[in-house]
Amino acid sequence: METSVLTQVILPLCLFIIMLGMGMSLVLTDFSRVLLYPKAVILGLVGQLLILPLCGFLIAAFFVNDPILSLGIMLLAVCPGGTTSNMVTHLAKGDLALSITLTAVSSLFTFISIPLVMSFAFEYFSSEATHFELPVMQTMGGLFLITLLPVSLGMMIRHFKKPFAIKMEPYLNRFAMIFLVVLIVGVGVKQHDALVSALQQMGPSVFMLNVITMMIGFLLARRFKLNTEQTTSVSLEIGIQNSTLAMLIATSLLNSPEMALPAAVYSLVMYITGGFVIGLRHRSSNAGNANSGDERTEALGLDLK
Repeated sequence: METSVLTQVILPLCLFIIMLGMGMSLVLTDFSRVLLYPKAVILGLVGQLLILPLCGFLIAAFFVNDPILSLGIMLLAVCPGGTTSNMVTHLAKGDLALSITLTAVSSLFTFISIPLVMSFAFEYFSSEATHFELPVMQTMGGLFLITLLPVSLGMMIRHFKKPFAIKMEPYLNRFAMIFLVVLIVGVGVKQHDALVSALQQMGPSVFMLNVITMMIGFLLARRFKLNTEQTTSVSLEIGIQNSTLAMLIATSLLNSPEMALPAAVYSLVMYITGGFVIGLRHRSSNAGNANSGDERTEALGLDLK
């Protein structure tokens, strides 16, 4: 994609606003919850920062033939969490405080983890015919401007202007959802033929990334005996990536709309699987209420038994 006002100014500005909104929804206690839920937070971060990139690499290396799309898978895998995972967690009756904590903490790590992992990915998936280089310092600078800076500003606004931040939060959430739809449509229009091809080629791969990581999160949470709400949060935080951030990095920082195609396809897939989890959790809660009054059943959560 050629450098333009759209890719270099408008799209990053929109993401800046979205991340500002995320910051306005956070307070310092969101970070201090690491001390309250150490086991759950550590499991979530291990899943987001280690398991996710590893799964993305294995899928990209063994199931994707196009090196640019492989890099798109890797980029998607290193953009964990986001407002979407918080929304789905809330609708699925998970532990929203834990979800927000994982989103907040992982957002701080992505400033380092994205350039680090993507540098390896660019080197691995490059060949003599297709050589890629990641502008590391430019990427880190861009990530600071569109992630850490707006989140920090948003938290300052929340601290000093709490009523304003609370009032603006639903509007900024709607803006984020609308922007995601517009971004997907924009990528689809500009890359129509490539998107149709990517749906056929990448559909199974992004579905695997979504479902496998979600199931790994579920199994880890159950293995370490987290409760149902925490299990739901960890599963969704590990399984639902920040596709908006991945598309913005691909189109604005890396000038590669084709690299954004896996994230565009993933944006459609994650709502299907997220809706399934929401339905499963509501069914579980209703069954628990019917069987034991107001007590929640511990039998399901994301459990498929």
